[in-house]
Amino acid sequence: MKKIINAPENYTDDMLKGIYTAHGDQVKYTDDNLRCYCKAKKTEGKVAIVTGGGTGHLPLFLGYVGEGLLDGCAVGSVFQSPSAEQIYNVTKEVEAGAGVLYLYGNYTGDTMNFDMSAEMCEMDDIETRSIVGADDVNSGEDPAVRRGVAGIFFMYKCAGAKAAEMGTLDEVLAAAQKAKDNTRTVGFALTPCIIPEVGHSNFTLGENEMAMGMGIHGEPGIWNGPVKTADELASESLGTLLKDMPVGEGEEICVLINGLGATSIEELYILSGSVRKLLDEKKIKVYRTFVGEFATSMEMAGASISICKVDGEMKDWIDRPVKTPFYTQS
Repeated sequence: MKKIINAPENYTDDMLKGIYTAHGDQVKYTDDNLRCYCKAKKTEGKVAIVTGGGTGHLPLFLGYVGEGLLDGCAVGSVFQSPSAEQIYNVTKEVEAGAGVLYLYGNYTGDTMNFDMSAEMCEMDDIETRSIVGADDVNSGEDPAVRRGVAGIFFMYKCAGAKAAEMGTLDEVLAAAQKAKDNTRTVGFALTPCIIPEVGHSNFTLGENEMAMGMGIHGEPGIWNGPVKTADELASESLGTLLKDMPVGEGEEICVLINGLGATSIEELYILSGSVRKLLDEKKIKVYRTFVGEFATSMEMAGASISICKVDGEMKDWIDRPVKTPFYTQS
């Protein structure tokens, strides 16, 4: 294992210390708990949005805490859920009088702990609502069991914009739900990654082997086989996405091409070009394309493709400026 770290067991806390040192004007932590990550300032009367999840996916989860997006994040160890107490403490810190939306990925530990925190908040008369990202098409036929991956970005954007408009808690939840209903993702891995506390790869792939549908924690995909070209990957992925969520000629979508941690931006743009060519052939309009790292898996090589069907309201939300230490859109 070659990583720029101190002790593997301190990986998450050392990372957080570095973030707070570099960006203390934008983010802070609560009650001497580094893993209760919040915006430095809150807006009274605004719905607060709280997320949470394991380390290893930056900028996913804590990287979207900032102006126009999220208000707080409970941070777990690498690929591990944060505790209910962490979520509760973040909630108490960011709540600003209008209630709190819990918006996080569809993973068992996260769901259990966010539900426990909601019960604790109810006893404190803090109103909460919950919604999970579940956009990973290849992780299950039933949308209720699908994993939340890079497509949660669109949920963050829409909910964050509605909250910035000073929408009610139910309105912010509805904005997140609208993005969820219209977003799908397909991902694929070319290499495994190494969890610092473990010290070795979390799965194995052959020299010329890839995994279609591999999860961001190394969950098994739908097939392993020879590495395909960008055109072939775009074709298979779009076929899966459009079968699950049909998009007609003339309808508009946003496209997100996401790198998993060790894929060069050049490769992502090659993949983006392949996707756009196919969409143009199908006469599907692309409103915006986002290319970069939005939800990673340590140093895993691979990518994911998300599509989000948009109308005028969603385009306005997605276009809103945001600013966090990890992601800025002007």
